[in-house]
Amino acid sequence: MKTLKKTAYVLLIALIVAQFFQPEKNEGSLISVVPFLNETNPPENVKEILETTCFDCHSNTTTYPWYNNITPVNYWLESHVKDGKKHLNFSEWTSYSIKKKEHKMDELYEEVEEGEMPLTSYTWTHSEANLTAAQIAEVVAWGKATQAVYQQQLNLR
Repeated sequence: MKTLKKTAYVLLIALIVAQFFQPEKNEGSLISVVPFLNETNPPENVKEILETTCFDCHSNTTTYPWYNNITPVNYWLESHVKDGKKHLNFSEWTSYSIKKKEHKMDELYEEVEEGEMPLTSYTWTHSEANLTAAQIAEVVAWGKATQAVYQQQLNLR
């Protein structure tokens, strides 16, 4: 019992000390997604879906929940954001080639259509990110139309 108590104290102290070490936050401005929005021109309802389900992890701007101030949760969230930006970063859209944009649009609507995005772990705490069948259809239709524009641009080259 004495060993268990000592272990609990050590873990408590380690947890308290860990609170002083935080990962760097992904805090930019939502202005960074404006070039993407201007270029792809989503309808207002799709734009709202992108804002509530995609931009936190797939742009240079994350709106952090209160529990992001708790270590080790903040490191877990930060790893999700880094992984999301590695796959698709709306803030970097203008740096993508036409071919890459066409491919990313294909991935975007396929991931949404297959229910892979948004992640279940995201929707646990962001219930507004749970997409209805109608919302999924809207994103897929917009994604396919936008992809077709990029395919046309590729064919004109």
